[in-house]
Amino acid sequence: MKFAARAVALASLALLAACAKTVHPPTTQPPPVTVQPPVVTPPTPPPPANARAAGIVLAIPLATLDEVSAARALTAFRTSCPVLTRRTDQSQLSYASDWVQTCSDAALVPVGGAGAFFRDHFDWVQVGDGKAFATGYYEPEIAGSRVPLPGYVPVYAKPADLVRCTRPDWTTGRGRIDETGACVPYYTRPEIEDGALANKGYELAWAADPVDLFFLEIQGSGRIRFPDGSVMRIGYADQNGRDYVAIGRQLRDRGILPPGGANMEAIKAWIRANPDQGKALMRENLSYIFFKPLTGPGPIGALNVPVTPHGTVAADPNFVPLGAPVFLALDRPEPYGLWVAQDTGGAIKGPNRFDTFWGAGPESVAIAGGMSASGQALILLPKGVAARAFSQP
Repeated sequence: MKFAARAVALASLALLAACAKTVHPPTTQPPPVTVQPPVVTPPTPPPPANARAAGIVLAIPLATLDEVSAARALTAFRTSCPVLTRRTDQSQLSYASDWVQTCSDAALVPVGGAGAFFRDHFDWVQVGDGKAFATGYYEPEIAGSRVPLPGYVPVYAKPADLVRCTRPDWTTGRGRIDETGACVPYYTRPEIEDGALANKGYELAWAADPVDLFFLEIQGSGRIRFPDGSVMRIGYADQNGRDYVAIGRQLRDRGILPPGGANMEAIKAWIRANPDQGKALMRENLSYIFFKPLTGPGPIGALNVPVTPHGTVAADPNFVPLGAPVFLALDRPEPYGLWVAQDTGGAIKGPNRFDTFWGAGPESVAIAGGMSASGQALILLPKGVAARAFSQP
């Protein structure tokens, strides 16, 4: 029986061997798997820090300039000269000494000669690609009271505990020192509106309408008219160090306002029609502006001189020397022409971003509130300064 079993086993192995010989590998091999190398996205280069880093291009001045805008710009330029000839230019395009002779020449320009002065005494240069965008601001007037009244909200002066301080994870430069001695971010808009500064003696006045006060903050200066007809003019004193949020952009991005409808009047109308949502929307802008009383002919700009209606623009001092003339060739007639960079703004950042100042009154409100213009910008530097800027690394 063992031999019989062995014979059967051997026969089975032979049959399996015979079957194995009939199995052939496929005549074609499957294609190899291709592994793509990882896609490496190059890092986005940081934005230029100033006008020199952005690069400048020499432009040809216009042969003929509008004498009206040139005359306004000349007035603004003369007002700026005492500061311009002393201050450090953050854009790195000029030195204070570069402006001394040009300012002396400006004092001697005859009536009707402003256009020729700006054409012949300056190098006209383009910063970066020169593509400009301009908005508008004005000096608003709101109703208020010198004493607290039901429903009125405080207009605050700069608090004593708002200081310049920094910490490793936060570098805005403004904050407060807490009870442990640490630098912490300053109170947000909601915290201030909820009473963080109440009854500490910082109230300059009380505004009748919190919506009007909110938009006065955006403008940076304005007037408060009291029931007896008297007026307090107030201007920017400081800011709480929190980031500015454009609520018009928030409404547009959420599909509440159309792209062309995110102007000041449309935003105000929406807030008043939707008071609870409107309050929540305004509180998304954590930035808060503190004010100081002003005296003199008009609001004070960043140069600490009065700003000029139809003549002052707010600009980023990293890209435009504060006090320098600016020519805006825009797609709207109102802002087209010569201006002087006498102011700054929390939302006015980067090369060729400007905010045009229109003064006070209904017409100024209408122009500034709907201002949105694009085109080209040229910065005017004292004659010969551009050549030096080209030669320096």
